[in-house]
Amino acid sequence: MPSWQGKSRGNKTGFRIFVWVIRAGGVRPAYLLLAVVSVYFFLFSWKSSRFLFDYFRRHLGYSFTRAVLSIYKNYYWFGQTIIDRVVLMAGIPNRFSFDFDGEDYLKQMVESKQGGLLLSAHIGNWEIAGQLLQRLNADMSIVMFDGEQQRIKEYMDGVTGHRSTKIILIKEDLSHIYAIYEALKNNEFVCMHADRFIEGNKTITGTLLNEPAQFPAGPFLLAKGFRVPVSFVFGMKETSLGYHFYASPPKIYFRTKDEGTGPMLQEFCDQMEACIRKYPLQWYNYYDFWASGKVDG
Repeated sequence: MPSWQGKSRGNKTGFRIFVWVIRAGGVRPAYLLLAVVSVYFFLFSWKSSRFLFDYFRRHLGYSFTRAVLSIYKNYYWFGQTIIDRVVLMAGIPNRFSFDFDGEDYLKQMVESKQGGLLLSAHIGNWEIAGQLLQRLNADMSIVMFDGEQQRIKEYMDGVTGHRSTKIILIKEDLSHIYAIYEALKNNEFVCMHADRFIEGNKTITGTLLNEPAQFPAGPFLLAKGFRVPVSFVFGMKETSLGYHFYASPPKIYFRTKDEGTGPMLQEFCDQMEACIRKYPLQWYNYYDFWASGKVDG
């Protein structure tokens, strides 16, 4: 089974140093420091690097040398997404630019007053996408694992301030399901990742990069249960200070309760794969994604 546990890496001291550098000198000095820090993860994060190597070498067909170099670049790009998140959420002056593809689709969802599901993956910078979605001036809840170590989370909350969007934390007692239901019943947007699951949760099988893999069933069952419009959204970093936001046309995938989740899942996989192939260094996946992808029966 995949070994991802819903937790992120790092420590409070490391975050504190980067925040100080950002506030003292801006984004670019923080990126320079990050280039050094990324060497540490490249050299000593054996387990995650092994999975990254397999992704670049076997699934994308990179040469040995290119795959190894891409591991370092992946850590470096991932660090940049964290820095960018702090800058935007803390309101630190910056020179970021943003391009939009599909923003009109989301505006249509707002104007229809139906609410809906916005599904994404651990590609690019979801936190940035969440900030951009505030342009819609719509009620919105973000569903996420409370995977940060508590002291780091408290420090980051103090730096960035409280988010204007509502956060629904995934809990073992399943109380988050009721919060999601309430948001959708109130015609709000519910934003969530649809590419990872915690071991023991219900999954469904899709195909990504020509190989079967397991995906969390929850997002797709929500779309089926509520029959709400669904859009796939991604916020990708294109240059050091430039982001590109993508949103697919909203679609109601289930007209009856008898329809299966397979077609919707595969469309999500296709959109996800298109982003992976266009931005291969920005899939921040540090476990064996395909380990449990064998199709039953």
